[in-house]
Amino acid sequence: MPTALKMEVSPETIIRAVKGMNKNARQAFLEDLLAATSPEYLQSIREARRDYKAGRVKSHAAVFGR
Repeated sequence: MPTALKMEVSPETIIRAVKGMNKNARQAFLEDLLAATSPEYLQSIREARRDYKAGRVKSHAAVFGR
């Protein structure tokens, strides 16, 4: 049986902890947070993967030049 520990954490504490992460860990955490809280974000990832597999993509150079 899972147990849960409830505790209050201020936004400032969370922000300080996230700022203290290295860049890769911070990026992974923020992506996980978005995925856990935003069904629209997950749907956009699914759509992007379908577009990529179907070849409906453009290169960075084609969109922005250079």
